[in-house]
Amino acid sequence: MSEVKENKEVVEEVTATVEEVETATEQVEVVVDENEAKIGELEAKLADEEARYLRLRADYDNLARRSKLDREAAEKYRAQSLLTELLPVLDNLDRALQVEVASEEAASLYKGVEMVFKQLLEATNREGLEVIPAEGMSFDPNIHQAVMQEQDSEKEAGTVLRELQKGYKLKDRVLRPAMVSVNE
Repeated sequence: MSEVKENKEVVEEVTATVEEVETATEQVEVVVDENEAKIGELEAKLADEEARYLRLRADYDNLARRSKLDREAAEKYRAQSLLTELLPVLDNLDRALQVEVASEEAASLYKGVEMVFKQLLEATNREGLEVIPAEGMSFDPNIHQAVMQEQDSEKEAGTVLRELQKGYKLKDRVLRPAMVSVNE
């Protein structure tokens, strides 16, 4: 009987060990589940942070691109305010050159004004100032400002008949549209 008793004890020990192993296995499974949940949570946080990083990087790239474009525009149009202030000077010199001169003294004064005007025009042209073509052109509201209409049967409707004030543009930007009279 002792053998049976020994076997019962062994069976009880094995049963206890199996129960301990099952309990330990359940605990390990719980820990594994918790760890998998934490891993999933951390992966989600990582994905959120990566998306945030990508958005921030895109914002930074956009800011850098905009800043570069702003710097280029500032460089391209750096003389705009000065040239805008010089437009009335160009107009007045142009009007002065349209006066008929009769005397020798007036002719020398005219020649001096003409030289100053040409020099000023060359300097402004080097900065990118251009005269907007008007007379004989088709009316373009982007570069012309119609202040009156006239009738000329020999020309097409919408054609600029007269330029009343010169228009100017700096590179591709209109500083002042040409004031014109348009054919009806």
